[in-house]
Parts: sequence; C-alpha cells; structure tokens
Amino acid sequence: MKWLSRKILIARGWRFVGAVPDVPKYVAVGFPHTSNWDFFVYLAVMDHFEIRSRFLAKEGLFRGPLGWLMRRWGGISIGTATELVVAAVASFESHDEMVLVIAPEGTRSKTKAWKSGFWRIADAADVPVVMGFVDGETKRAGLGPAARIDGDPERWIGLAADFYEDKNGLKPRNRSPVVL
Repeated sequence: MKWLSRKILIARGWRFVGAVPDVPKYVAVGFPHTSNWDFFVYLAVMDHFEIRSRFLAKEGLFRGPLGWLMRRWGGISIGTATELVVAAVASFESHDEMVLVIAPEGTRSKTKAWKSGFWRIADAADVPVVMGFVDGETKRAGLGPAARIDGDPERWIGLAADFYEDKNGLKPRNRSPVVL
C-alpha cells in the first residue's frame, strides 16, 4: 500500500522533500491532519524515505479486517491518554530503533490547540520531534527539522509554528493553529 500511495501521488505531481534525521528514535509529528486522505500521503512519505514507522489510532479502527491491516501498517491502538504516554515511552525504551508518527490535533477537524501527548512522549523518552508535513496547495509532503523538547514545550512550539506557517494540509479549512 505504501508504494502504491507514493506512485499515485508522484503521478499526480506530488514531491517529497526533506531528509531523515540521523537518529535511531524519534517522534514524527504529522501536521496538518485535515483529511482521511492524509493517511495515504503519510504512507507515501514513509515509503519514499524508507522509514518503518508506528502510528497511533483510535482502538475502534482495530476491529475486524481493518484491524489486521492497521497493525500490519504499524498501528498502535490507543485507549486513554495516560496509558498512551506510558506505553509509548516503554516502547521507545524497548527498541533500538523506533519512529512514532503522531497527528498532534488528534482529529481531522479544526481544533483550538494541539494535544500534548506527542511532546510528553518525546520528552519522557528523551527523543527529538521531527516535523512532518502535508501541503496540498504546493503538492509537497515530507520531513522538516528535528528538535528536542528538553522540558520546554513552549520553545519547541515556537519553532513548529514558524515551520508550519505556510503548510495547509489537504483541506485548509480544517487546519488547526500551532498552539499547545
């Protein structure tokens, strides 16, 4: 599915930009998350950069035949926010290499602020956060800079706001502001 998503996007004029950070573990923020189609762009980006990643999704998506696919694609079923952070940090500690992709809004709809789970995980696991993106207007998707939270999420969110300023997702009307 990853290679097919990438081939289709390339045929439609999309470009993949950026570079994979030279670290074995990191949280990759997938923003803006404005459409169900973002998932296929995410798969294409992972294929382009040859990244084997994991992602978090609602536990309801792991029922029935879709559940098998979600797990095969690297999905981790999530319950409560508290369980999520503890489980993700434990997973980072038990793997030599791991990329965890998180949509910080937690939904495809416009929100007032980002959820804090991604930075709580990255800070507790002592891994950087890589700024991944989708921009339908320029038909670009990829990876931006990596930066550690280091106990200062406000500093990090300032860097993120600057980076994401011109990236609008597939449905710009659903783009959330870059605030915690």
